[in-house]
Amino acid sequence: MAGRAGDGAGDLADDRALLGRTSTAERVADVLRTRIAEGRFAPGVRLSEDGIGGALGVSRNTLREAFRLLTHERLLVHELNRGVFVRVLTADDVADIHRVRRLVECAVVRGLGRGPFALDGLAAAVAEGEAAAGADDWDGVSTANIHFHRELVALAGSARTDELMRGVLAELRLAFHLVGDPRALHEPFLARNREVLDALRAGERGTAERLLARYLDDSLARVADACARAAGTPPDVRR
Repeated sequence: MAGRAGDGAGDLADDRALLGRTSTAERVADVLRTRIAEGRFAPGVRLSEDGIGGALGVSRNTLREAFRLLTHERLLVHELNRGVFVRVLTADDVADIHRVRRLVECAVVRGLGRGPFALDGLAAAVAEGEAAAGADDWDGVSTANIHFHRELVALAGSARTDELMRGVLAELRLAFHLVGDPRALHEPFLARNREVLDALRAGERGTAERLLARYLDDSLARVADACARAAGTPPDVRR
């Protein structure tokens, strides 16, 4: 179950083992990117060099390089004389994220070829979301939804596509924080995730792509509306 969003540094020591003996800025960035994608760092939160560096057991220079990498990925922002903060997305950011998602995710499904497809990871993500909903854990549903799209993209068997989408999906999770009612956002997509899974299980790649395209259009409209409300501006969902 995903933890509650906050400053996110409290239990980072648990992730120290992920860095291995030869910790690098790239590995630190990967840990922090995963935390963002799982909703453990909230938008607007200042990241403590001392807290995170101490928890992970890395040098200040290594951590600063990791921050620079994630700033380049638009997940963090550096504010002069204030520090490094988790980025707060705009409606334009949300529209661009969904533009990339539609290009990549629909292309993955379109290019799958003939079935059967390796769907265990996708099925596990669907089950994870349904279990979290049953426990009224909407943060958990949000995390499971990220896992669903990550597993969908993984069907392409492309390390480069996986790497691209790790950053995109982490940005998407930042957008989810702007939604006032996470249940209203995520609940309708539980059934739609299963519909996409069922279509792929049946080998109906074209059906799955059509379902996914409508899904992403609806997701854009909902999340862009939430961003616009948070910013006090009219939503713009141009694609």
